[in-house]
Amino acid sequence: MSTEIATRNTAALAEQVAIAGDLSKLSPEQRMAYYGEVCRSLGLNPLTRPFQYITLNNKLTLYATRDATDQLRRQHKVSIVIVGRERIEDVYVVTARATAAGRSDESTGVVSIGNLKGDNLANALMKAETKAKRRVTLSICGLGWLDESEIETVRGARRPAINHETGEILDDASNDASREQLVSELRGAYVEAKRAGADVAPPGRDEVAGWTEETIRNAMAVFRAAAQEAQQARENELDAIAEATK
Repeated sequence: MSTEIATRNTAALAEQVAIAGDLSKLSPEQRMAYYGEVCRSLGLNPLTRPFQYITLNNKLTLYATRDATDQLRRQHKVSIVIVGRERIEDVYVVTARATAAGRSDESTGVVSIGNLKGDNLANALMKAETKAKRRVTLSICGLGWLDESEIETVRGARRPAINHETGEILDDASNDASREQLVSELRGAYVEAKRAGADVAPPGRDEVAGWTEETIRNAMAVFRAAAQEAQQARENELDAIAEATK
């Protein structure tokens, strides 16, 4: 009887995950079993951690990492070419086309570039291409997973601390402290940019609350780049004044 009850409970939990998509309702053992089964069903090596956990809308789910899309491309012999690159106002858009088993599909990768320059701009352009390639890989393989390159733009997304050996959800107090430090650095970067005379808008508290850590770091990079640009403009102005008064 106890075995039958346990089986029913496990089936009920599995059904709840399938319907609600919330892995936090599973026990650590069930979570590990689910992770392994997902990998096996897709032919992925679970030891490479092709998926990571993320909390969206207060539900624990999985997203695909680079290892997942790399393995899927090899397994399904996915060929990818970039068919479009364009800047639309403050965003850069890359379109990738994938071909596999006589089928084709297209996806875009979009990043905000705003006032980015130098290495920050170069990194953003490369990230747009990476997004496009990974998204089209998942799409042509018939998978609706989020890719890790998309996570930073998902409002309210949070990476919980999970023990990948046991499936246990850990206390993420240290993660919260780390995030608070990042937010403090973000505010400092904004103040530095304003003092330098940069035309930047303050990050709203509610807005920042929905950002991932990578988005916060990107915003800091934008503020710091704006500060450097404003400082350089000021120095050029002073040099011009000094030259004119000679």
